[in-house]
This record gives sequence, C-alpha cells and structure tokens, in this order.
Amino acid sequence: MITLNVNGESHQFDVSPEMPLLWAIRDKLNLTGTKFGCGHAMCGACVVHLDGEAARSCSIMVGEAAGKRITTIEGISGPVAEAVTHAWQSLDVVQCGYCQSGQIMSAIVLLNENKNPTDEDINLGMEGNICRCGTYVRIRRAIHQAAKALA
Repeated sequence: MITLNVNGESHQFDVSPEMPLLWAIRDKLNLTGTKFGCGHAMCGACVVHLDGEAARSCSIMVGEAAGKRITTIEGISGPVAEAVTHAWQSLDVVQCGYCQSGQIMSAIVLLNENKNPTDEDINLGMEGNICRCGTYVRIRRAIHQAAKALA
C-alpha cells in the first residue's frame, strides 16, 4: 500500500509504485481535472503541484510522490489561485479547455515565485504548456491581470 496526500487528504493505494501519478489521480480518485495529453511530460496538460512546485504527473511515479503534498486543480485555494482563476474567467481565456487546468496550475506556481512577471518571465514560466487552440496571448494577459490583482 502506498499513501499519498492529495488535496490535503491522505489516500491509500494498492497499486504498483511504478504507476504514473496521473493515473492514480484520475482512475483511482476520480479527479479528472488533471488531463492526459502526451504521456511524455512534454505538453503540460497533466501539471499538478508537488510540494508547491509544478510537476508533470504523467512522468512521476506513485512511489516517487509518496510523502509529498500533491495538489490537483480541484484542490487549489488561496489568494494566488483565486486571482488566477478569476482572471481566466473574466478574460474568457479558455477555448476548448483541455490544457487549461495545466496552464492554471503552472500560472499559480509562476505567480507564487514572481509577483510581477514580465512577458519574458511568463513565456519562460509557462514553457512546455502547450495550447492547441493557441490562447497564449489570453493566457499571458490573464497572468498579468492576476499579478495586478495580487499587488
């Protein structure tokens, strides 16, 4: 049995330690906001917070995540998360929406680390989060709006 702390709650899993964290989150806990995109940690659809850092859950094994705080899109909270989600909604960032949970999770980490990011900071902080619909301009605008709201 492997114990994981997901969104502040302890969960026991009878799975192989080699199971990708993404599948434990989606298939065992039914938290489907974290998406499968590529399976190779290249697209960002599966981003969760692991001890406060953005992490690609498709490439982290359950055994590696044991003992760490895992936060999914369903468990985000606090002023930064609220500012980001409000900006996303008010600017109508989402088009198809598939990548947006990963985008939001990465944006929260970015703003926790950099309260006033430049466009270049945003580009670097969001690197590897792919949006097939091309909403990058709206994403950048929303991150700037969230930063201003937090100031």
